[in-house]
Parts: sequence; C-alpha cells; structure tokens
Amino acid sequence: MRVTQSGTRAGTGSGPDLNLLVALDVLLEESSVSRAAARLHLSEPAMSRTLGRIRKTLGDPVLVRAGRTMVPTPHALAVQGEVRAVVERARALFLTGGQVDLSTLARTFTVLANDAFTAVYGATLLTRVTREAPGVRLRFLGESHVDVPALREGVADLELGVVDTRSPEVRVEHLADERMLAVVRRGHPLLRGRITARRFAAAEHLIASRRGRLQGPVDTALAEQGLSRRVVGSVGTFPTSLFVLRESDLVGLVTTQAVPLAAALDLETFEIPLDLPTLPFGMAWHPRHDADPAHAWLRTCTRELVPGDAATDMPTDASTEAPAPAPRSVREGPAERRR
Repeated sequence: MRVTQSGTRAGTGSGPDLNLLVALDVLLEESSVSRAAARLHLSEPAMSRTLGRIRKTLGDPVLVRAGRTMVPTPHALAVQGEVRAVVERARALFLTGGQVDLSTLARTFTVLANDAFTAVYGATLLTRVTREAPGVRLRFLGESHVDVPALREGVADLELGVVDTRSPEVRVEHLADERMLAVVRRGHPLLRGRITARRFAAAEHLIASRRGRLQGPVDTALAEQGLSRRVVGSVGTFPTSLFVLRESDLVGLVTTQAVPLAAALDLETFEIPLDLPTLPFGMAWHPRHDADPAHAWLRTCTRELVPGDAATDMPTDASTEAPAPAPRSVREGPAERRR
C-alpha cells in the first residue's frame, strides 16, 4: 500500500480518503515529514500536503514542532494503535495466497524485547532480516517499568521475553525454558570453595529489575531455608548489571540466555544452590497479524534463532553444589517472574 503523488481520494464523492491512513501510520511512526516522504516514495512537498489533509480531516495538528523535531499530539497518540491495526488488516486483505516477496518488502517491525535478548541475538536477527528482506527495518524497544498493552495498541508488532500479557486475545508461543544463574567478577571470593546456600546468602547482591524491585524469587527460596540476603541495589536491565558486577564484589543474576554477555565481560557464572522456578521464554503477537505472511516470516526468523531449551543446555560449574535441585513448578505470578 502506498500513497500516490496526487493524493486523490480512494473513491468518488466526499467520502474519507482511506489512502491517508497509510500516510498517517508512517508519519506517526517516523515523526518526520522528510523520512515519511522517503518511505512512501513521495516528495517532501507532497508529504507536507498530505499531512495538511490529515490535519483537516482529523481536526487536529497530528504532529507539532518541538525544537528541531516533531512530536505527536495527544489525539494522534490515542489513535495510533487503531490506525496501525487498520493498515495491517488492509495489507493482509490484499495479500494473496499467503505469499510475500521479501526482496521488495518495505516494512518496519517494532519488537518489544528485554535488553539481554537484543544484546545476544540482535545482530544475528538483523543480519538475517537484512539479507532476506533488504527493505525491512527492525526497531527494538526495551521493556518499560510500567505494563502497557503494546501489542493490542499497535505500539509493538512482536514481543519477546517472559510474556505476562493480560490481553486474552494475544497469541503466545513458548520458545524455551530458561534458568537463573549467579554471576560475579572473575576471582570473586565466593568462588573459593563450595558454594552453599548459606555462603550465597551471606554475599551482597545486585538485582536487575525493570520495575526497580529489591526482592524476587531468590528471596522466596532463601526464606524457605530460613535465610535472607542483603540486596544493596537494583538496576533496570541485565546488561547494565553486568558492568556494575565487573567493578565490584556484588553477586548478580543472569538468565541462561545472557551467559554470552557475561563471558564477553570476563564474568563467571555458576549454579545457584537453591530450588528456583524456570522462566518460560516466548514470543507474542496480536491476532491481526495471523494472516500476514511478512509477520509470519519474522516469527519464523525469531523462532529459529532461539535454542529449543535454554534451561537444559548449560553446563554445571563443578565448584558449586551438585547436582543442582530440579526446578519446581512456578509458584510466583508472571509479573513476579519478569521483575
């Protein structure tokens, strides 16, 4: 779907120009007339005229100047998800036979994912997408400290992580089960000798929590053994925590997925001597994308990227208690697991 230079109406008479929806979708995504013009293969004057018609139709400025950039109005933000949904359904309607020509596909997909996933798999995913569909761009968004219906509202096209959406219509596909591992700097005192639950609890700890929490499932497991730990602080993401751990004697946590990040910073990981729940890693999308072959291709790229079972692929450090306890069924709610 593309906007024409003339901007003529889709039909005759005084009905709404449905072609403007495509332009509005791109304008809100880019927040730039020039970038929107380039994506829609229009001249900037033509894109400016299209924005003018959108403003007149909606009775709202849509995009306004804020210094050297443009920002959407509250009304534009309120309708952005609905506009995206209509455009995506229209794309699916005009696609035939569930086929898509990746060599000519021009699309921007927004992927909501935790920073550890993006840091570990982002380069591989971008390389494949660029090779197979040069006109496709991926925009990664980090997880927010507040929960919003990003898939329902069209803010994101795909979500990756421990999905705890409360939207019943959202499709969720399980990709792997992960475990939590402890991580410390090389030469950390805790690595000298057998790591027991008591020694683990006696250390000072750092939590990675997008919501700024200072406790989690580890504290629950320690309490069951009559133990507690001292958490000295929290940071927003796992990658950030690794840089703090590298320069301190704090003990942190990583998922099995993020072990390559720790290794790249010369950090050491080891089994936590506690009975902890596994973390179900998956991807989620809104059902409006079910019949979209381009979105299905992106899901395939992602599915083939993630190892089948991250919870069982990691070797056990011989210096820790062995064997590690088998994971129990998850007792904490999804929001607690995502932290």
